[in-house]
Amino acid sequence: MRLPEIDRGDTLGHRTLIAMISRLTGIRLPDAARVAFYHRDFAGPALGAWTQRAMRGESGWSVYERELMAAAVASWNSCPFCIGAHGAIAVRGIDRGVVDAVLNDYRTAPVSDRLKAALTFIEKVTRTPDDVTAADARAALESGLSIDDLRDASAVASVFNVITRYANALAFQIPSSDEFDKAAGMLLKRGYS
Repeated sequence: MRLPEIDRGDTLGHRTLIAMISRLTGIRLPDAARVAFYHRDFAGPALGAWTQRAMRGESGWSVYERELMAAAVASWNSCPFCIGAHGAIAVRGIDRGVVDAVLNDYRTAPVSDRLKAALTFIEKVTRTPDDVTAADARAALESGLSIDDLRDASAVASVFNVITRYANALAFQIPSSDEFDKAAGMLLKRGYS
């Protein structure tokens, strides 16, 4: 059930700003942005800063690899909004066939062993977090990840394990492929905070 608060807004200023952004971009502002405007106490500056750091901060992973990790976490958490949103950003730097292959089965996808090691670790963090042990981290490091690589991939998984769940809980509206593509351009320019 979709919450009416996602569409309602909480102030005339927010509703006006959202209407202006939607008019300028030619798309309905995605629900993730609406929640950030309407419910700053829930999805406000702290979540935005955390997401910005994980997705756009200094890292050995490219922006597109991190977006692909976010889309993979979304896939494991059955979150169609985040699969679409982050997949649309990933394909701006990674071939669509590769992105689709990773989302289908990263183990057989044509990506580096380094990325597969990160995906293996964050899949376990996502699907069976109680079973994650130091041995899993050691296996990732032995597969060629640096400690920074593992930390950064874990940060992406952590933040998107939160975001995918609230996107599903709030029943975010699923934009069209064209709308996801336009929103991807905005997120690449603007970032998350």
